[in-house]
Amino acid sequence: MFHKIVLAIDTEDDDEAKRTLAEGVRLLAEGGELHLASVFSSGGAGFFPHVSDDTPEDREKVVRNKLNLLARKYLPMNQAAHLHVMCGTPSEKLVALAAQAEVDLLLLVSRGPGGLWPLRRATVEYVTVNAPCAVLVMPFVAVAQSVEASSNPSGNEEAEENR
Repeated sequence: MFHKIVLAIDTEDDDEAKRTLAEGVRLLAEGGELHLASVFSSGGAGFFPHVSDDTPEDREKVVRNKLNLLARKYLPMNQAAHLHVMCGTPSEKLVALAAQAEVDLLLLVSRGPGGLWPLRRATVEYVTVNAPCAVLVMPFVAVAQSVEASSNPSGNEEAEENR
């Protein structure tokens, strides 16, 4: 069990957030501290990234509201959590938060090259090499895969087709 845990949360992926929060609560020692972190980019993704309708403050407010909603939705009623919304490079911000909060564990989900969180693969690699604490990287589970697995717990599709 861990006494202080940082959970890296992608506020755009409800299913991933639910799994991450559940695992964090499971690993947290009684009376431990849970820190939920989400990192956003201040620049736009378009051709002119410096031209955006949203200010960094507006973007932070949106991300903080989503993170707060996920916490209220998926954390047990008696579980408090510190919310951290940061602007910048996810890998650097997560490692800095882990050091600042003196956590025992940093938990994040690996999605590979196609994820919604920019540079997810690079983020996971940087965090695992540079974090001042233990790092748990949970595998990404696609929603279609998880629905299929729950409807066919044996995992034997061929046997299912023959019925």
